[in-house]
Amino acid sequence: MEKYLSLSGNHSSNKRSLEGLSAFGSLEELILDNNLLGNDLVLPGLPRLHTLTLNKNQITDLESLLDHLAEVTPALEYLSLLGNVACPNELISLEKDEEDYKRYRCFVLHKLPNLKFLDARKVTRKEREEALVRGSFMKVVKPKASSDCVEAPPEHPYTPLPSASRDLTNHRGVLGKCRYVYYGKNSEGNRFIRDDQL
Repeated sequence: MEKYLSLSGNHSSNKRSLEGLSAFGSLEELILDNNLLGNDLVLPGLPRLHTLTLNKNQITDLESLLDHLAEVTPALEYLSLLGNVACPNELISLEKDEEDYKRYRCFVLHKLPNLKFLDARKVTRKEREEALVRGSFMKVVKPKASSDCVEAPPEHPYTPLPSASRDLTNHRGVLGKCRYVYYGKNSEGNRFIRDDQL
């Protein structure tokens, strides 16, 4: 009667490779790190499983994964999804920040309220309360690509430069307005300006 199983680094990218897990009904810990598991991941019913790590796989659809885990792993308390696109953090993508990760945690805790640890961090009471109130609103929705509404590229691509300065042979300075508005998110540029310089 196995309680712990690690299949890390096996590059198990298809459903068949995990079909044998149904023989491990008393499994409590399952490690599936560094495989090629994607959105088609299907686990059998594992009623005693309390620890599952799916680090460094190819999972992108968070909601369907969480719905599946809620159904087949009712005792789950520890889940780790680090290294997947579904888990937004600055180590995977420079476009993600701490706020993206907080929203992700809130949504996961909304879907799996019994978790005690998520991605090697303990779930706090404050996170649990916020997930209860706002968790359903933290879902990241991606626009679906439609082949019907493909726009033709514009004749002249947009540039914030005034028309007089677009000529590469003319190097005069030109003053103009642009459409870009800078809001200063994640900026540290102003910390080097003293009050007497304002």
